[in-house]
Amino acid sequence: MEDYRRIADEVADDIASGALRPGDRLPPQRAFARERGIAASTASRVYGELVRRGLAVGEVGRGTFVRAAGPRPSSALTEPSAGARTDLELNYPIVAGQAALLAGGLGRMLRPDVLGAALAPLGVAGTPAAREAVAGLLAVADPGRVLFAGNGRQAIAGAVAALARPGERLAAEALTYPVVKAIAARLGVTLVPVEVDADGMVPGALAEAARRHGPLRGAYLQPTLHNPYGTTMSAERRAELAAMLDRLGLDAIEDRVWAFLNPDAPPPLAAFAPDRTILVDSLSKRLAPGLTVGFAAAPPPLAVRVAAALRSGGWAPAGFALDAATGWIADGTVDAIVGAKRDDAAARQRIAAELLPEAGVRTDPHAYFCWWDLPAPWRAETFVAAAGRRGIAVTPGAAFAVGSGSSPRAVRIGLASPPPEALGRALGVLAEIARGTPDDSAPD
Repeated sequence: MEDYRRIADEVADDIASGALRPGDRLPPQRAFARERGIAASTASRVYGELVRRGLAVGEVGRGTFVRAAGPRPSSALTEPSAGARTDLELNYPIVAGQAALLAGGLGRMLRPDVLGAALAPLGVAGTPAAREAVAGLLAVADPGRVLFAGNGRQAIAGAVAALARPGERLAAEALTYPVVKAIAARLGVTLVPVEVDADGMVPGALAEAARRHGPLRGAYLQPTLHNPYGTTMSAERRAELAAMLDRLGLDAIEDRVWAFLNPDAPPPLAAFAPDRTILVDSLSKRLAPGLTVGFAAAPPPLAVRVAAALRSGGWAPAGFALDAATGWIADGTVDAIVGAKRDDAAARQRIAAELLPEAGVRTDPHAYFCWWDLPAPWRAETFVAAAGRRGIAVTPGAAFAVGSGSSPRAVRIGLASPPPEALGRALGVLAEIARGTPDDSAPD
């Protein structure tokens, strides 16, 4: 059988050379398979690989479209050009001075006894010091509930695997974190979309999803700074959802990876449903993407299942990263960086409010991202392609959609990664594109 990666490389070369341009529609997978003389299953893997690399995007009911090619490698000694690609897809905030703050807390790691302990094998229960520190960070009353993973994605995977076996169903907001979709697919778990409103997941819609789709094994949701909408659920809605979970006999996975940005948010869902909620979080957004430590805090019956899933997945934390993180939490470094990132997010939101149209943009003053319902006649894939031709990468709404419903005519814009000046330029270009039409954006 043909190596699907080699064929994906060939298509990637066509995109990089301009033979395939952003916005071009790829052939249907069966037609592609006939053209290449390969099996339909291999064609499906090729298209999946192109999507994974960010070179293509699938639109439900419409097909698969070419996205902007990534930047070509360049010498580390050259200055970035004025036309360098601006990435508004990846969303990892880094603030000025944070490396110096982090470096200041690493001195103790140079002691042979501390370093030796940090380099020893570590289980998912971590260390007593780490459990105490993270329980304080997450406002978890019982440190014994805290478990650790290599990163936040692994913590989510462990929670999903703890609730649902292959072939079973898990509810999620109709638009959700794309990585959860990938995790569920790899674990053989089907995500069932649940209606949301301006206050988050609708309790009655969760009950309806359970009635229509058969037994659900739980629900994954983001009550605070939901990605991609940016909404934060009220305390009243959290209480209603907790009551509905109890009525349906469902457990919840509460993802709080962005919640640190909103100090005014209500208490976590876990405070309203303490015996039914697995709280997951990580340090990648609070501190830096290169620091991969994930957390899962669960009530005793669920903690046993989460711990077993983390161990069987090989998702235990690295001792060095966990020890360093414990020190940064204890000495106040995390609090200092979190404060700086809250200020940074607010400043970037002001840039977005000044440059993007008010109509159609949904976000929160604390968030590092915006959801933009595009003006007619724009579709997500054509807008993404037009932005790509101007050197700007944004995420199409389809990346967040759960199930096989209609594809949102919307994009998510990440605000965290570029310098503020580059962000402002890019948002200005996106606003300019939106004022035109798809035909206007075509190359001459």
